[in-house]
Amino acid sequence: MYEKLDLLKALFVEMDQALVAYSGGIDSTLVAKVAFDVLGDRAIAVTAESPSLLPEDLEDARIQAAEIGITHKIVQTHELENPNYASNPVNRCYFCKSELHDTLKPLAHEWGYPYVVDGVNADDLHDYRPGIQAAKERGARSPLAEIGITKAQVRAIAKHLGLSYWDKPAQPCLSSRFPYGEEITIAKLQRVGRAEVYLRKLGWSNIRVRSEGDTARIEVMPDQVKEFVVQTDLSTLVEAFQSLGFLYVTLDLEGYRSGKLNQVLQFTADRTP
Repeated sequence: MYEKLDLLKALFVEMDQALVAYSGGIDSTLVAKVAFDVLGDRAIAVTAESPSLLPEDLEDARIQAAEIGITHKIVQTHELENPNYASNPVNRCYFCKSELHDTLKPLAHEWGYPYVVDGVNADDLHDYRPGIQAAKERGARSPLAEIGITKAQVRAIAKHLGLSYWDKPAQPCLSSRFPYGEEITIAKLQRVGRAEVYLRKLGWSNIRVRSEGDTARIEVMPDQVKEFVVQTDLSTLVEAFQSLGFLYVTLDLEGYRSGKLNQVLQFTADRTP
């Protein structure tokens, strides 16, 4: 693990200057931390603000950047204005990352940073991630993936470096809460976002609220499903979710699993003659 950390540092020495596409997740936070440790003021972190990012997560990104010490800037992206994104096709993430890197690349050039780097790790390469291709097409680099650093190693290295957010749950953009083909709107993003914030305030951290039509499907970690039912005032929960605009509130008995919405792609492929 420490050998890979040395390789990561060496990669930034080679780059000399870098702009980090910084979402505030643990992957890009580690990249920002190492970039700053190696490059100092020759590294900058930039976060894209859009309706698919919770204000609470944006604030976390600010706090983490301040903890690292890296210069942090926020830019606006407008992926929802692209019907190829808003219609939520199976390659939605391609259009999201296209918007992101079409925004960051000119800024990097303007500010004098020859490289835009992201937080894609080695495990991400084995999942369906069309956004990775969009980033590559625009010249972005993925230091963690280049060196072969996995998600588990990201957390271990972050803990070793003293990052207080080393065990932060993964928090992909809110658009990932909707099944492919269901149109994404600002109102729907805000509704699902407020529902997740409600659950976080109850003490549940690694959760998802999947939204399909007027139905909310709550996912907690598999070993917490029974605990959730026992400890939660379900009638109050239902009332809170209905006040946000959901008609029906359900609990996924399988529990949370990363990339769960992608299983429909494999199901469709298996049924294709």
